[in-house]
Amino acid sequence: MLRSLRIIPRSLRSPDTAAVPPQRRSPETHRTRTRPGELGATRLTVPVGLHTGLGCDAVGVPARFGFKILSRLPAKGCIYADSDWWWWLVPAGSDHDLTWPLPACYARGAEIPDRGPRLIHHPDGTSPYTPPIPLYLLVCQLTGIAPSWPAPPVRSAL
Repeated sequence: MLRSLRIIPRSLRSPDTAAVPPQRRSPETHRTRTRPGELGATRLTVPVGLHTGLGCDAVGVPARFGFKILSRLPAKGCIYADSDWWWWLVPAGSDHDLTWPLPACYARGAEIPDRGPRLIHHPDGTSPYTPPIPLYLLVCQLTGIAPSWPAPPVRSAL
């Protein structure tokens, strides 16, 4: 007698709580979790002593681009990394009239997916920010996307 097995797709299975590792706390992040077993959100926090008067957003790139960008930037702020992504703190609003090319990810408020990021670069000065325009140009270069932003209106002085 032949028996058939019923296969349930992984997405429909009940979450196995034993397979989910316990959440670790890190001093440089603030974490929120939506439901058990789901990837929550982490807000990157700035180390003590750095001034954040411009607010904080973050730009993330896949880890394969991390060292290339790090080695080419003339100035570097706080950089966080996990196994899959590297995140640079930039001033809030660094996406104004600017579209960051894929696979880069722009995170307002420096709120990113919770994959356990750690601070891997502390700036030498008191600013936590990486200048966004050089970072944007490097991301465009590495992804093969031409940089673009709207041109200011041209007015005649006649």
